[in-house]
Amino acid sequence: MNDQRFARIQTMLALRQHDLTVCMEQVHKPHNVSAVIRTADAVGIHEVHAVWPSQRMRTQASASAGSNSWVKVVTHRTIGDAVTQLKQQKMQVLATHLSAEAVDFREIDYTRPTCILMGQEKTGITDEALALADQEIIIPMVGMVQSLNVSVASALILYEAQRQRQNAGLYQRDYSLLDEDEQQRLLFEGGFPVLARVARQKGLPYPRINALGEVEADASWWATMQSTGKSKR
Repeated sequence: MNDQRFARIQTMLALRQHDLTVCMEQVHKPHNVSAVIRTADAVGIHEVHAVWPSQRMRTQASASAGSNSWVKVVTHRTIGDAVTQLKQQKMQVLATHLSAEAVDFREIDYTRPTCILMGQEKTGITDEALALADQEIIIPMVGMVQSLNVSVASALILYEAQRQRQNAGLYQRDYSLLDEDEQQRLLFEGGFPVLARVARQKGLPYPRINALGEVEADASWWATMQSTGKSKR
C-alpha cells in the first residue's frame, strides 16, 4: 500500500459516521441495493442493515454489494430484530412513508443517532416496520407521482443528513470512532486486497497494519501465505 492510499483510507476512517445508517426492508432489486450502499459510502456511513425477502435475494444482494467493500452489510432475520438492535444503539428510527403523521424529511435532526428505514420497491414499508418506527417522514412531491425510486429517496435523505452533520462539525475529526479491530480490518482489506483474499482462503487471521501502513506479521504467517493449498488450521 503506497503512502497516498494509506492516507486516504485513514481519512475515510476518521470521517465514518458510526451512528448514521440505513435499513432496507425487503428491497429486492440488486441494482437498488448496490446504489443505496454506494450512497451510504459516499456520505460516510460505516454499515447498512437489511432484511431480505428471500435467501436467493440475500445471495444476489451480497454479490451486488460486494463491489463496495468499504460498507458492511448487516443482515437480520426480521424487521423486528433489526429495529431492536438499532434502538439498543440509541438510534431514532425513521420510516419513509406517505401518511398524515409523516413530516418533511428536512425537519428531522439528523445529528442524532439515526436509522432510515427504506421499504420494498413496490409495496413500501410494512405495517410492522411502521409500528416500530419512531417517526414517519416524507419527501415532498408536487407532481403526479407519489414516490421516488428507493435508491433516489435514500440519497436525498442521506445527503440532508450529511449537510446537517457537516454544519454541526461531525465530519471534522482527525481520528476514527470505529473500534480498533474494525479499523484494522478495513486497512488490511482496503490496502492489501490480494493478501486479504488469500488470507481468507487459507483461514489465516489478518495481521496488524502499523502506523506506516505496513503489514506486521511473523515468518510463519508469511510462509503459510506463500505455500500452495489452504491452511488446515
